[in-house]
Amino acid sequence: MNGIDFSQRRDAMIESHIAGRGIRSQLVLEAMHAVPREAFLPQDLHEFAYQDAPLPIAEGQTISQPYIVALMTEALALKGGETVLEIGTGSGYAAAILAQIAKEVYTVERIGQLAEKAAAVLSDLGYRNVHVLHADGTRGWEDHAPYDAIVVAAGGPEVPESLKAQLKIGGRLVIPVGADRRFQELVRVTRISELRYETEDIADVRFVPLVGAEGWATPTDDATTAKPHKGITAARQIPEKIIAASREEFDSIASADLEPLLRRIGDARVVLLGEASHGTSEFYRMRERISRELIERKGFSFIAIEGDWPDAARIDHYVRHATYPASEWTAFARFPTWMWRNREVRDFVDWLRKRNGQVESGRRVAFHGLDLYSLFTSIESILTYLDDIDPQTAQVARQRYGCLTPWQADPATYGHATLTGGYQTCEHEVVSMLSDLLQKHRSYAEHDGERFLDAVQNAKLIASAEQYYRIMYYGSRASWNLRDSHMFGTLQNLLQFHGPESKAIVWAHNSHVGDSAATEMSARGEYNIGHLCREEFGNAVYSIGFGTNSGTVAAASDWDGPMEIKTVRPALSQSYERLCHDAGGARFQLPLRAPKTADLIGALSKPRLERAIGVIYRPETELQSHYFQAVLPHQFDEYIWFDKTEAVSPFATGELEGLPDTYPFGL
Repeated sequence: MNGIDFSQRRDAMIESHIAGRGIRSQLVLEAMHAVPREAFLPQDLHEFAYQDAPLPIAEGQTISQPYIVALMTEALALKGGETVLEIGTGSGYAAAILAQIAKEVYTVERIGQLAEKAAAVLSDLGYRNVHVLHADGTRGWEDHAPYDAIVVAAGGPEVPESLKAQLKIGGRLVIPVGADRRFQELVRVTRISELRYETEDIADVRFVPLVGAEGWATPTDDATTAKPHKGITAARQIPEKIIAASREEFDSIASADLEPLLRRIGDARVVLLGEASHGTSEFYRMRERISRELIERKGFSFIAIEGDWPDAARIDHYVRHATYPASEWTAFARFPTWMWRNREVRDFVDWLRKRNGQVESGRRVAFHGLDLYSLFTSIESILTYLDDIDPQTAQVARQRYGCLTPWQADPATYGHATLTGGYQTCEHEVVSMLSDLLQKHRSYAEHDGERFLDAVQNAKLIASAEQYYRIMYYGSRASWNLRDSHMFGTLQNLLQFHGPESKAIVWAHNSHVGDSAATEMSARGEYNIGHLCREEFGNAVYSIGFGTNSGTVAAASDWDGPMEIKTVRPALSQSYERLCHDAGGARFQLPLRAPKTADLIGALSKPRLERAIGVIYRPETELQSHYFQAVLPHQFDEYIWFDKTEAVSPFATGELEGLPDTYPFGL
């Protein structure tokens, strides 16, 4: 397109989205500046060449996102002069980037039309050191092996043995790998010796399938093809109308008739109450209204929140009128303060204290934290330390810690520090500092053996937290599983501690309480409290999710950033939220375990998008950052809808003046 200054756009894109997101290799940055991405695109897409996004090319394929190309190239740790093998030539853009650094690039493309087109473009641009082969890429290109580096631009079920065999000792292979065609983990394999390889996780990514003899058998992705529910004709399903016929509407949270919901909950021992964000008033208030009914009418024993153990213990001391001295710190005074220090939670805490004051001590309802030992306080300490010794690594750490829900799929959140080695430099100091911090906090709980778990549980907390931070430090999906396993284990211990007749209410994000087996999490090998509870308790667990279309939310733009009142964008098409919005109705409950209409489950069983907002909300990248695939009726037993919502109301320190010393939120 005439009149476009591609050079200026390229420079701006690299500054903002490549260097700005942590790519530090000068060789990679120079290569990105040198290669004209527009030359590898159809004419009608030239104007979009320097958007940091994948774009369509021929044969249903895509040209990769520039940041991903840069990330994978940096992961190869090229110094210049190497022989590199690329699998999946595509448009030829990534091969050109590699050719700016390497001595020779051999690239293999499965689709003949793409191989021919890429070879012509690369030749026209003068790349004489790029050699294109039309063949099965999973077999590599043995004629020119061994290679200093191999990069694969498609996702396979495992690392092809042929590619590993063609790697030099000391060479590096970067490839997306995953058991599900739709989701992969970007890994780097380093050949240590003739038979030994070392593998590192880099990032959660999504690539087209790697098709071939040592990859997927066909390019068809049967897993993404929606199949209608047995006995239901898909063409006749109108989900919005079925939702409208199946819902139970209510005018306000205070006036909502919860009797039908309580009947559906029945004798469940564990009730999981979710939220679609950590900063929405309606989710908190409805969750608290349900909890009051469960406590008063069904004798539930304790609340267990997605919050730190010692902070929740401070609340528990207050609501159960404890006679021993309170721990001397302010509950939930660290980022993100608004998540629990808000008027909605304060109203419930005050109600629970008043209610507990009317019964004998043995029947008082407890308030516990499930999360890893002082998670947010520990993070703050780690960031403070890194700010002093390595500000760049501190910035990466903030990105990582901002990813406390599984839906923040931006690879920038995970990959960079693993590649540069910056984290390894100060790992010992950080872990030692964390251990000291945890040991100090242990004393806060140990004096309180009558109410809390014994010293063995405290030791478990410390071990789990340290392991969590070691894993989180390097960006592995295992950190999610460790955290939810720890929270589930704490829930089990609390049920045992409170006795065989005890019953628990859990407050946590939808991403924790909905069954992960019904979401894309399972394809990535992740699981959550909801799934573990379902396996342990079966129908004795009842899970309730929440959703909204639009409104406002309290959230930050970055980890440890200031709270903002942000506008929630209207739900995307192809999402469950859009279905609920289009069904009409400002507020309703939607029974899913025992639906009012027989065809509801079938109508909602097609996988759709679902939104999740944590303490971070980035509306500018909402699809990538906050949506995931799920099957709602298999994820939850009930879904509660608020079409328009408002942010929670955090309280200022001044509002607490004059309260008793025992007040848990402090002054």
